[in-house]
Amino acid sequence: MKKLKIYLDTSVISHLQADDLQEKMNITNDLWRQIQAGRYKACISGMVLEELGNCYEEKRQFLLERMADIDFEFYEIGDDIKELAQKYIQAGAFTDKHLEDALHVACASVNTCNAVVSWNFKHIVKLTAMLLVNGVNRQEGYMELEIISPENIVEE
Repeated sequence: MKKLKIYLDTSVISHLQADDLQEKMNITNDLWRQIQAGRYKACISGMVLEELGNCYEEKRQFLLERMADIDFEFYEIGDDIKELAQKYIQAGAFTDKHLEDALHVACASVNTCNAVVSWNFKHIVKLTAMLLVNGVNRQEGYMELEIISPENIVEE
């Protein structure tokens, strides 16, 4: 079977060090080991690096060091991604206030990822968002996309 391409949003990477959320941190580290072992092709965008800039220095350094262990497929946010994100917002998958979330998902869609992996249950990992995103993707000629949490992809 072909290796699945998974787009990691910033919430996943930030949970590599989340002592206050031990269970999520453990699951995220399990996923990280599976990516390192070659089970998945991990993908990120420049937005992830920008958002990690909001972490305090010590955590940011730790996360960047951990990220160096992975051979990411890296994407820039271009006009095609911005346009698709706006279509998601128009469809009601995301609000204007959460443009960044729409951009993460649009980046995964445009770059033919199989899934977006996120710990953001409030705005991204929601059935209604996934259904609306996939409706737009079908209309626009993109493949359907799974939107899941790390615990849904980690294999034992």
